Amino acid sequence: MAFKDNTLTFSDTKIVDDSTGAEVMMSWEAPIMEKSAEYVCQSKGDILEIGFGMGICADYIQAQNVNSHTIVEIHPQIIERLNTWAEGKSNVTVVEGDWHNVELSGTYDGIFIDTYEDSDWSDFKTFATAKAKSGAKISYWNTSNINVYEFDNFSYEEIAVIVEDNSYYTWYENMYLMPKVSI
Repeated sequence: MAFKDNTLTFSDTKIVDDSTGAEVMMSWEAPIMEKSAEYVCQSKGDILEIGFGMGICADYIQAQNVNSHTIVEIHPQIIERLNTWAEGKSNVTVVEGDWHNVELSGTYDGIFIDTYEDSDWSDFKTFATAKAKSGAKISYWNTSNINVYEFDNFSYEEIAVIVEDNSYYTWYENMYLMPKVSI
């Protein structure tokens, strides 16, 4: 069964995948999402966000007063929440589907990806560089090798986080390394 077919439970502090009990997104990620949004929105231009989750990064992107904000989401329960969130936001375009094969006609000044249970990220560098305008900023959720996609012009920023004791992410030890790519 693919993630998009799993039932999710939503609370104020997290999304949980009922089939595995795994945390899909948690409120403690807010500092990461804020810094990621600040980075990818430096131009205030056209932003692509892949994975809406709890909408934390989307809120921070909107606070940057960007020209346009395209959000790709695959999970139907999250899409429902995303569509409600997007109501009245004239610069937001919701694209339902898998980022690997959705049709996106434009290019972007900033790209942020944070997906859950994505089985193949091997083509992310190719995808991102094809969708990026010259000078674009790219960042992504990272749990292992911070330059796993071997981007050129790569750096990272240390972000302090306070991870809940009962989270399976406690190994972050209150520090997250946010990838920063400039195209």
